Amino acid sequence: MSDLSKKKCVPCSGEIPAFKENEIQIYIKKINNWNYKKDEKGNFYLTKDLKFKNFELSLNFINKVSDIAEEENHHPDLKFGWGYANIIICTHAINGLAESDFILAAKIDKINV
Repeated sequence: MSDLSKKKCVPCSGEIPAFKENEIQIYIKKINNWNYKKDEKGNFYLTKDLKFKNFELSLNFINKVSDIAEEENHHPDLKFGWGYANIIICTHAINGLAESDFILAAKIDKINV
């Protein structure tokens, strides 16, 4: 199995199909403690909840995620506050998940918290 964190996110303009659930189940095993869910329209996305000891640690983590997002030109939805962070990743151009979403998740997994 290849290390997804060593790959580069590929910009998507909507020309590829979103992963089917069986493809998601293969890729989800390559990342740490992420879940996949469906939104109200039935589109899949990745999500991860993290806990921290205080606001500063949560903010520092989110800042590291934003650095990766800018470097990869792939931007997750981020929510954070005192002692927590939530990340949601999907490819909006295809209303679902593609390999780049899992690459971004793998890169986020490498952040030291």
